[in-house]
Amino acid sequence: MSTPVPRSVPSADRLQGGGTVTDRLVTANRAYAAGFVDTGRDARPVQRVAVVACMDARIDLHAALGLQLGDCHTVRNAGGVVTDDTIRSLTISQRALGTRSVVLVHHTGCGLQSITEEFRHELEMEVGQRPAWAVEAFRDVDQDVRQSMRRVRTSPFLPHTDDVRGFVFDVTTGLLREIDPRV
Repeated sequence: MSTPVPRSVPSADRLQGGGTVTDRLVTANRAYAAGFVDTGRDARPVQRVAVVACMDARIDLHAALGLQLGDCHTVRNAGGVVTDDTIRSLTISQRALGTRSVVLVHHTGCGLQSITEEFRHELEMEVGQRPAWAVEAFRDVDQDVRQSMRRVRTSPFLPHTDDVRGFVFDVTTGLLREIDPRV
């Protein structure tokens, strides 16, 4: 199951004009670093919030939420689902770095709605080893946000679970829609 790459996007291996995508990123970093100014801040987020969101490239998370560098901790993964590793990151964020709020952001048109846990079996057939992790595929994005909120709120490792809110970001309008955890 592969997603077709639009014709306007160069190959991931080689870009037009030479070099790889990674080469271009390293070059861009040099330009960024030339104007970089150390803010002197530590790793504690100014807004004391951790945001868990999908890794989807269509979501400019900081812009969508009005956040600046240093405002939040950002945890991104496929689907924005709360997994054991997400709980690990949130635990460190809260216990070691002072966050108090958790915002969950899923989105419309998520790729995890179009695959199933069968993906793991397909990988096993291809590479000869079954992944230890679950795909965490889902059909109902609202229900998956609710499940993620429950996972955060019931984790024994997280001391701050009173301000946990979940949203669905609409990739066509840029708007957030809050999910009621009680439905």
